Amino acid sequence: MASKRPTIRPLNGRSFGVLLEFDDGAPDTAIDDFIASADLIRRAIADAAGVMVVKGLEAISQAPDELVRISRIFGPEVENYHETLTGARFFHDEIPEVLVLSNLPPCSFPPPLRPEPPVTADGRLPVQFPHQRNWHTDQSYRRPPPDITLLYGVTTPPADQGQTLFADCTAAFAALDPQLQNRLKGLNGIHAPSWVGRTPDDVRAGNPPKPLLPHQLPQRHPLVRYHPDTGRPALYICEEKQMDFVDGPIEGLETGPDGEGARLLRLLLEHATSRQFVYVHEWSPGDLVIGDNRCLLHAATWYDADTHPRLMWRTTVMGNPGEQYRGEAKSWISTEGLAANLGMEDA
Repeated sequence: MASKRPTIRPLNGRSFGVLLEFDDGAPDTAIDDFIASADLIRRAIADAAGVMVVKGLEAISQAPDELVRISRIFGPEVENYHETLTGARFFHDEIPEVLVLSNLPPCSFPPPLRPEPPVTADGRLPVQFPHQRNWHTDQSYRRPPPDITLLYGVTTPPADQGQTLFADCTAAFAALDPQLQNRLKGLNGIHAPSWVGRTPDDVRAGNPPKPLLPHQLPQRHPLVRYHPDTGRPALYICEEKQMDFVDGPIEGLETGPDGEGARLLRLLLEHATSRQFVYVHEWSPGDLVIGDNRCLLHAATWYDADTHPRLMWRTTVMGNPGEQYRGEAKSWISTEGLAANLGMEDA
């Protein structure tokens, strides 16, 4: 039987992102049809500044290995989470390429804190930093950083809770004053995981940074990354807990949580997460959302974890980070082997 081409159209009311659906609902061949449309899908995501929402792949819930098979169309390597600094409670029981995010045991991963107040002045979900926190791009504290994240909803809370937010960092950069654009092109951010003692709270409290092995060190990335497929420039920044406030957060500028670098980072985060640059995804079971870490920020939002179970599966695709990373070894893989990862489960 010939594969069926899915329908791809812009997300309603958004200047970026696309929605993919199958014309006849969720056919038994939906996953095969999706993979057969790989070239079309990759082009559509690139043209849509990095976000695709997919409906009709409910079969993944019964076959998580299919999420890995789908992921392979986006790059040469789907990450094995057993070879990272990820804690074992996040591992899927059978498939090492699938990360589990859930408030259910054994993962027991809590939702982010609810912002106060929980809505904006006009009664809407807050999206803009610093009212909404958790804005980041996955594993930016590594070199080379990952390309694509695929997030699949197995069990989801009500649509008005537990949303995932995406910010278009390509459009955000384009909207900046040209003088600021030129300044940013010469600067690097210093990225670090939250557990190494380099967050603003750590610095203000006088907590000493943790001693680190070479594969655990903070990593520098340009504040402006050029997408390897489109050539378009985009901001590459992260929320404060994923940046280094001991030596940064911006190389060459005044360090610390109140220095010039911190002020510039917060200005950029507030700008990039303005509502005009943000898509809010309200989850339904069986949704797949594909996000390009090279040109997006994303953030999880609060849900009532005491009432609603949530189970998400995630894969990460690597292999095309851009020319500035070409030929680099993975910074997070110790030359001493995987045993060096023990004790780093909070990364």
